[in-house]
Amino acid sequence: MLILSLETSTQVCSVALHNNGTLIAYAEILIDKSHAEKITLLIQQVCEESKIELYAIDAIAISKGPGSYTGLRIASSTAKGLCFALDKPLISVDTLQSMALEVSKSELGLNLASSNFSIVPMIDARRMEVFTNRYNAQAGRISEIEAKIIDEYSFLEELKNSKLVFCGNGAEKCKPIITHSDAIFVDSIYPKAIFIGYLAYEKFYKNEFEKVVNFEPFYLKEFYMKIN
Repeated sequence: MLILSLETSTQVCSVALHNNGTLIAYAEILIDKSHAEKITLLIQQVCEESKIELYAIDAIAISKGPGSYTGLRIASSTAKGLCFALDKPLISVDTLQSMALEVSKSELGLNLASSNFSIVPMIDARRMEVFTNRYNAQAGRISEIEAKIIDEYSFLEELKNSKLVFCGNGAEKCKPIITHSDAIFVDSIYPKAIFIGYLAYEKFYKNEFEKVVNFEPFYLKEFYMKIN
């Protein structure tokens, strides 16, 4: 069972191909505002690397958000086009959960396995606002996704009961503000198609597919356009 996964919710554009839940090819690129131009090239790259033709793929998976409005639109339109052209199902995955899964599977997550901790992925949403949520040690959701403005009181109640592992490009700007001793900040965690694919594999066997015609990404907030 082959799943092609696309991730464009932040500055990094990535594509992965999994076979029965095992990663067989991956490609990513970090060139700001290039997702629309590069995503088809990355798809071609993983297909060539794995020697798999597009028609052989069983499903297309995407990061559904939250994240960059433009980025999410690019992955959505690309995936829907492939689904229509190849007659394949569409799977959407919570962007923040994919980041939590990466932490869960990391060395830090394994080391904390015996501790009481939660994972708090954060995607930058301008100024001191972030898209965030809390997940347990196995990357299961334990709160609702929200656009949260961070200040010195943020997460104080949660930190009374457990360690919190903060990650993502939104966490970087919060580090000087959230200074509790049980607040752990992890670098180099960002949405990746690899972890979109792992979560999509579970959804495939539960038949959790999207209606391709009606699917829209989860933007969480209205589109904001900066006018100079």
